[in-house]
Amino acid sequence: MSTSAVGPYPGGMSDPDISTAPTRLARLPSWLLTQSARHVHRVVSGRLGLADARGYHYRALAALEEYGSLCQADLGRRAGMDRSDIVATVNELADRRFVDRSPDPTDRRRNIISVTRRGRQHLRALDDVLVAAQDEAFASLDPAERDQLAALLTKLLAHHTRQAKGPVRDPSTSDGLRGSGR
Repeated sequence: MSTSAVGPYPGGMSDPDISTAPTRLARLPSWLLTQSARHVHRVVSGRLGLADARGYHYRALAALEEYGSLCQADLGRRAGMDRSDIVATVNELADRRFVDRSPDPTDRRRNIISVTRRGRQHLRALDDVLVAAQDEAFASLDPAERDQLAALLTKLLAHHTRQAKGPVRDPSTSDGLRGSGR
């Protein structure tokens, strides 16, 4: 079965079909994004599963390669993972010798996680898997459209990330808030 095969979701939900969706739904960007994300998630998860990996593995290895060795809590923050998920992920990666875990010399209660050579090789293999997943998931878009979609999603995510963190302090304004709308 193809990783992008259409079929039932857990809980009995079936795949949405834009041609039969109510018009008021099919016009909503939020609905379109949610339905598209479900399809893309299935493709990516399926491809990673065939490589005996999960998205969390890729996220953790990518963060370690980019930022270097990190304590487990910082790794979770950098990879955007919940504390319990990062613990399980580090355990899985350590069992496969993709990461090393050692006590933090400044605080023995914390672990420092480092990517191994084997982990870097696995990350490179997963890069190839994700390129194939992107090609499958976004096959209907040409390269310029993919770039445009990525730019729009980045803009949307940055907006919501800033909004969740609250106003940014700016000492050069009279009220100390940047973009306060006054």
